[in-house]
Amino acid sequence: MALTVTVLGSSGTSAGADNDCSGFLVRSPTTTLMLDAGPGTFSNLQRHVSPVELDALLITHAHPDHWLDLPMIRNALRYVFRVGGVPLYTTQQTLDYAEQVTSEGGLGETFVPHVITHGSELQIGDLAVRCSRTDHPVETLAVRIDHDGRSFAYTSDTGPGWSLAELGQGIDLAISEATYLEGSEDAAPVHLSARQAGKLARAAGVARLVVSHVLPTGSPAAAAAEAADAYGAPVEVAEPHRTFDV
Repeated sequence: MALTVTVLGSSGTSAGADNDCSGFLVRSPTTTLMLDAGPGTFSNLQRHVSPVELDALLITHAHPDHWLDLPMIRNALRYVFRVGGVPLYTTQQTLDYAEQVTSEGGLGETFVPHVITHGSELQIGDLAVRCSRTDHPVETLAVRIDHDGRSFAYTSDTGPGWSLAELGQGIDLAISEATYLEGSEDAAPVHLSARQAGKLARAAGVARLVVSHVLPTGSPAAAAAEAADAYGAPVEVAEPHRTFDV
């Protein structure tokens, strides 16, 4: 099995009727990583792997649509599967918030927490991970994951003051937020419009672009079309349970 990314949820800000919040399952032949854990993603994860197969979790930032299933994952691992010592990589703020809502021993007995920040480089199994702080109100980390000559990038949440180019060249697959359509981004400059997502991906030389984090009141198809116009090539949508080969 090559490097793959499965969408566990991709709705922006809140869940929609048929799409949960942000979360992705990244797998290589020997490593299984959960990337973000928005509400609803843990249930979706179990359609693809058992929770005991998780080698690590990485949460990109402290906004609740990206991490609120973490206490539920902790409960399942601790009380249902009797598993402990799972590495958890995230920002200090996310750890602080998660500890506040996790009772009876906190995160520590289930997870081994590691604080990550801008410039952090990690080796998670056979996955090489690099972090870059984005243009977002709280400390938010985009990530690049490399395995066996292939590269995947995930923007998490960002405004236009950050670029995929910060993660380097040679990105084979990028999942980029595209919260708004053109004309709406000025009202909330902490996110990208679909056109901005396409433009930034093109400037970074991304080989294949997938849009995510569209608001539940928005149209993923319209976002993909707008992004494609700026990107100069077809753009795909991060549909729940779809698996992308990197």
